[in-house]
Amino acid sequence: MRTCFAVLALFFLSFSMAHAQENPGFETKAGRVLLIEDSTGTVLLSKGQDEAIPPASLAKLMTLEVVFDALRRGEIRLDTSYPVSEHAWRTGGAPSRTSTMFAALKSVIRVEDLLKGIAVQMANDGCIILAEGMAGSEQSFAARMTARAREIGLKNSTFANATGLPHPGNRTTLADMVALSRHLYKTYPQYYGLFAQTEFEWNKILQRNRNPLLTLSLGVDGLTTGFADESGFAIVASAEKNGVRLFLAMSGLAADKERTEEAVRVLQWGQTAFERRTLFQPGETIGAASVYGGTQSSIGLTSPNPVEVFVPVNNPDRLTARIVYRWPLRAPVVQDQPVGELRILAGERLLSKVPLITTAAVEKGTLRQQAWDALIELLFFWL
Repeated sequence: MRTCFAVLALFFLSFSMAHAQENPGFETKAGRVLLIEDSTGTVLLSKGQDEAIPPASLAKLMTLEVVFDALRRGEIRLDTSYPVSEHAWRTGGAPSRTSTMFAALKSVIRVEDLLKGIAVQMANDGCIILAEGMAGSEQSFAARMTARAREIGLKNSTFANATGLPHPGNRTTLADMVALSRHLYKTYPQYYGLFAQTEFEWNKILQRNRNPLLTLSLGVDGLTTGFADESGFAIVASAEKNGVRLFLAMSGLAADKERTEEAVRVLQWGQTAFERRTLFQPGETIGAASVYGGTQSSIGLTSPNPVEVFVPVNNPDRLTARIVYRWPLRAPVVQDQPVGELRILAGERLLSKVPLITTAAVEKGTLRQQAWDALIELLFFWL
């Protein structure tokens, strides 16, 4: 039987303030930008978030994820050591004139030190050493990066090497980079602090952290920067201030200085121009979904967590929400069954998606009830 997505206009929430003035909006020089408040998943600013771009050094975040995952599963340990091959040394080390931790040819380096070199110094040699040590070759490791990206929900990212150095097979989007950053923060708290380490010394060469935002009193504690001829200067950053954590990704900036200035502007705006609003309490019925072939024709939907959103302080626009689920929902239905999501919008802009579950169970109905619902479904599609 055919199924379709049923979208229900649910409610209108007016948060107009008596003396609020129209929000003039926010403009940035970045060709692409995505700013998300972490606890609610609210999209505060978005432009070109799904455009395919070369990740450049942002790809190192995926390299780190694969290594963190291997550590968590016990495949490797922090004291596991890998040798520095000539390929790693020439392609990403001192002779390469790229970001490097200056690993010495034919030396042996622990995983813990390689991670610091990558997180602090964006070390290309560190990435290649780990890739060769863990997978036998950088190409094999890159295939593992892409496979792992799919596992954690990154649908539009592929990787051809561990460094992000120019290659047509390296592609990503800002949406994927923000999703990856949030995943790193939530999944690996024991390693996330590496991104905020201010400096790291290797081979008697001390280098400062390459993230220009760490010392600017914005609460920034990660992640990294990048540059590609095709997409310009880029940055992915996380910042927590006054209990609010933001994740930012930007690309398409013309210069290093412009990248820093625009990132500061966007983060400051995100930290001052929004406030939290609670729309529904945990367990509160949000709406209903039609049930076919059951002892009752509909079931309530709710969220086990508070439904919250960040809205502009001076924005009179009302919020709207829609319930989206696959229709028809067939009995039997169990309590707490995931069935769809609540999409919250400000005007045409999608702010957040919240998973919805059922509030109760619905048993399978009698043959008469099932036949009647089948007739209603047939008439629905004819109309």
